[in-house]
Amino acid sequence: MGILIALIPAITWGSTGLVNTKMGGSAAQQTLGMTFGALIFGLAVMLFYVIPNHISLDYRIWIVGLFSGIFWAVGTAGQFVAYKDMGVSSAFLLSTAGQIVSNAIMAAAVLGEWTTIQMWIFGAIAITLVTTGALLTSARSKASKSTSTQRPAAYSHGLIALLLSTIGYMLYFVFPNLMFKVGFISKAVHEANNGASYMTAIIGPQAIGQVIGAFIIVIFVFHESEKMFQKATWRNILTGLNWGVGNLFMFISTANPAIGQATATTLSQMGVIVGTFGGIYLLHEKKTRDQMVKIVIGSVLVVIGGVLISNLSKL
Repeated sequence: MGILIALIPAITWGSTGLVNTKMGGSAAQQTLGMTFGALIFGLAVMLFYVIPNHISLDYRIWIVGLFSGIFWAVGTAGQFVAYKDMGVSSAFLLSTAGQIVSNAIMAAAVLGEWTTIQMWIFGAIAITLVTTGALLTSARSKASKSTSTQRPAAYSHGLIALLLSTIGYMLYFVFPNLMFKVGFISKAVHEANNGASYMTAIIGPQAIGQVIGAFIIVIFVFHESEKMFQKATWRNILTGLNWGVGNLFMFISTANPAIGQATATTLSQMGVIVGTFGGIYLLHEKKTRDQMVKIVIGSVLVVIGGVLISNLSKL
């Protein structure tokens, strides 16, 4: 059951790109609308689950949640800047691979989830498989490679933005468990109800941090303050609600001792498969024959890597 819950983010996050494409709008409107949806979902979790069940919402929970949400906003801003500077195909595959590697290594090395030599060996193999698979699913066709030999002039700037994005997303994922590791969150709070109470408690404050970060991004990064409250923003609330479901189950999975940070974050990135095939069959994106071969091979590698890393605790 734990693995099935950990796979929910792969479905919802993998379909996020499909939903926001259908909803339309600029990158800034999609970001802001997405956080509004996440806020509605987060407040609903707080009002209808956290508070009625008397789950702790002290100042430490608020600090962890707010900072986690702001880190998410940094990750999102860096990713959109990288899209502009590097192109979506290059930035997306590098971002996905960076998140998988950074989160797994952070969880293994800093949070201490990999405790044996066997876990490190097979964990490294699993990360390699998932990363290779993600790169293959986002690969360009041979024709497009031959006609675009030069990188955009802002490519180096995009790499810096992507590095900041990877750090932001990594901290968004890891920060709640890291605060327990350093003693800021007590063991009793962290492990209550198999970790579900702590992780559901931070969802509301986290969403507020995301909205704060999104306003800063839209005003000071995208410079689109005049477009903030147009129809496209409100339509993308649906994107945020979809994302919020995956966010909730991802954090519940990270707190579950039977799953852990490394496994939960790696399984969540299997949404690359959902996004890729959804784009092809639902959005009718054109793919060449050699791209489809790479996509199929990459998808198989991602699944194998995900199955392997989800069973590390049995080694």
